[in-house]
Amino acid sequence: MSKKSSATKRLLWILGGLILFLAAVAVTGRVTGIFGDGNNATQVETAQAEARSITQIVTASGRVQPETEVAISPDVSGEIIQLPIKEGDTVQRGMLLARIKPDFYATQVEQARAGVLQAKASMAQREADLLEAESERTRQRDLFEREAIARSVLEQAETRYEVARAGLEGAEYAVESAEARLREAEEQVRKTAIYSPMSGTISVLHVELGERVVGTSQMAGTEMMRVARLDHMEVEIEVNENEIVNVALGDTASIEVDAYPERNFRGVVTEIANSARTTAAGTQEQVTEFPVKVRILDAHNIQEGYSEQRGTITQDEVSAPLDDAPLFRPGMSATVDVYTETVTDAVAIPIQAVTVRDVSRIGDEDEKDEAPAETEENAADAMASDSSGAAPAQETLGKVVFLAADGKARVVKVETGISDDTHIEVKAGLAVGDQVITGPYSAVSRSLNHNASIRIEENNAPDVSQAGS
Repeated sequence: MSKKSSATKRLLWILGGLILFLAAVAVTGRVTGIFGDGNNATQVETAQAEARSITQIVTASGRVQPETEVAISPDVSGEIIQLPIKEGDTVQRGMLLARIKPDFYATQVEQARAGVLQAKASMAQREADLLEAESERTRQRDLFEREAIARSVLEQAETRYEVARAGLEGAEYAVESAEARLREAEEQVRKTAIYSPMSGTISVLHVELGERVVGTSQMAGTEMMRVARLDHMEVEIEVNENEIVNVALGDTASIEVDAYPERNFRGVVTEIANSARTTAAGTQEQVTEFPVKVRILDAHNIQEGYSEQRGTITQDEVSAPLDDAPLFRPGMSATVDVYTETVTDAVAIPIQAVTVRDVSRIGDEDEKDEAPAETEENAADAMASDSSGAAPAQETLGKVVFLAADGKARVVKVETGISDDTHIEVKAGLAVGDQVITGPYSAVSRSLNHNASIRIEENNAPDVSQAGS
């Protein structure tokens, strides 16, 4: 009796263990997706491919600067004795900007003028010598024709005549040289007065009254000031070498100046540099960028209260912009969006839906889905062929998207075009209305595979009733 009871308990233990094992297998299979209702499916977000216009934008930062700005440097050196302008003044073309002490150059003019007089006096003496030599030559020629003197005497007279004529020519050249020095000295005096080469605004003033400056004839000279057209401003931006190929002259742009954060201004690309600016060359931080100039088209820097005849601001306080026009100052920071290309009615999907995978295996995976299930013998043969030492297929990376269809993720190779901030153009591989998987990022970029089970978020799932209506 005890033996029968012991056998019964052992059987119950075995049955209990078997039930627990089957339950564990069921739970594991349900979670891993081997069997069950698919609760293990990856939860994804989707969006439909749609037809829309896409504009490619190149964004870069830069600084506001005048379109035209002229640096003023003196041609002569000396002390500034007159400076009738200050920074920010409006000036007209030909207006006096500064005057350098002219005493030294006026002295040079007097010396040059005396040199001219001396050269002319010397020339008059050479003229008299020539007349005397010519008279002597004529007299000796008459005596020689009457055979009263020897030929050598006549030849000496003719030589003296040629020397006198050459001396006169030299004196004439000396006069021209002295007159040239006089004109140069007078020009130096005129250069002590510096006039504005254009109408504009004194954007920068580096000197003060009484300061000594160096002329451009001696090395680089002193930059005294700058005259700029502040009503014609532009933004110079630095565009990366990878994006400069997309920028062209005449491209429109949207400009946001940090000083006016809630306003956007219109712009147009007017100049693209041919040569790059490279920073940190030869290091890992090397950056190659191309300067691009964008003209600001909206009216700006409209000032009131100044007289064009006087060329200076007459209002006591700083003038306020008219009609809410902005007041841009050189050096202000700005961000520019350059609209490089627009495609209308493009098949567009969110940018995050596109990822990079091995496109060489897409066709093989589709064939596996369509092929019948392998028998154990076929599977063994396949394993044997895989272990025969054949080289693995070369990986070919390409752009793909995952389509959501019948609870599965299907990978599709696509050809993309331009993109904006949110969407990218698909030239081939998709049609309008296709439902693409857009997230989560970790699934799209890494974990999601072809034919994987998916579950669309309820708030993201398409409305079937509306789709069928």
